Amino acid sequence: MDELELLKKDWDKSSTNYPNLNNEQLYKLINKKSSSIVKWIFIISLLEFSAWTLISFLFDGAESLEKMKSYNVEHIFYPLTIFGYLVLFVFFYLFYKNYKSISATDNTKMLMEQILKTRKTVKHYVIYNLLFVYISIVLAVYIELTNNPEAQSMLTSIESEGANNIYILYLTIIGFILLAMAVVTVILLGIYFLIYGLLLKRLKSNYKDLKALEKAI
Repeated sequence: MDELELLKKDWDKSSTNYPNLNNEQLYKLINKKSSSIVKWIFIISLLEFSAWTLISFLFDGAESLEKMKSYNVEHIFYPLTIFGYLVLFVFFYLFYKNYKSISATDNTKMLMEQILKTRKTVKHYVIYNLLFVYISIVLAVYIELTNNPEAQSMLTSIESEGANNIYILYLTIIGFILLAMAVVTVILLGIYFLIYGLLLKRLKSNYKDLKALEKAI
């Protein structure tokens, strides 16, 4: 349990076991704690980026590259990859900027605004990652259906048996895509809750403390 939480328990008990702090000292303590949390958000986002990059390299073997070349979809794959990295770098910059802003803030109202801004940035980061995965799943299925000879042969065969059959197949594919999105959503949100959710919860607690402190001034 950190120093701020101990002090809050002390306030509730009206005990004298801990030193009485004035508003300025309390503000500095909350500021220090908030700055540390935002710094960890920045560090964890970099570690997450490094982990996903390493995984992509490990699974990006010669076979998959040859398959992509045979499909002639580099015009889709490379722009999407570059766009994804660029957006991630923007988020890294925002996380770092939030950290520096909170570290340099010496005003209660400004610190509260920076905490809200950081929470919003993290939520946008999570939403972006989910949307990027959704788009990747849809594109992967589309590329396979339109470029894989076996898939095209299957579609032609099913279509020749009747229009209803091809509609059923497309509905099945859509169902598969939605199921994959649901599974990915549960997994990613679970991971992000464990990593970022706990940090955001602490920031929210700091925000409430600052709000109470501002009312007490």
